[in-house]
Amino acid sequence: MPIPAPLAAAFAALALAPDCHEHPPLRTVEDAHAHWDALEGAQVKNLFLKDAGKQLWLVVVPGDPMMDTKALAGLIGSKRLSFASAETLAEVLGVQPGSVTPLAVLNDTGRQVRAVLHAGLMDAGAVLVHPLVNTATVPLAPADLLRFMTAVHGAPAVVDLSGAFRAE
Repeated sequence: MPIPAPLAAAFAALALAPDCHEHPPLRTVEDAHAHWDALEGAQVKNLFLKDAGKQLWLVVVPGDPMMDTKALAGLIGSKRLSFASAETLAEVLGVQPGSVTPLAVLNDTGRQVRAVLHAGLMDAGAVLVHPLVNTATVPLAPADLLRFMTAVHGAPAVVDLSGAFRAE
């Protein structure tokens, strides 16, 4: 079952039918390169963060650059970002580490998470995301990703986060 039923139902309700590419479990961007390099689209990493005020954030950025979390906090209007726990991830977004995806806002029924997409991703032909599991990848046009997130959770912020990219 590459696309879990609740996600498949949400896709169907929005008339989205993305291709699904199955692969071994991928926990990191580095793991993903071997499989994603054959796919057309922007490779991303998804950061599930909390700030000093306990606000939860899901930040979607290009896969390769390292992130300066202090600079990132300033760009999204937050303070002192750190990674949220695996327990919080499972409780709020319903996924496990390695499976974080912007599609997981589907599971945030309490609207606890603020979602932010890097503006540069909007220029990609497709954005490569996990369908709630890290054993598959679906390419979605940026407009379709925005439409999905807006329909199931509310519009994500689209922000130029390049000021938080740092050299490796």
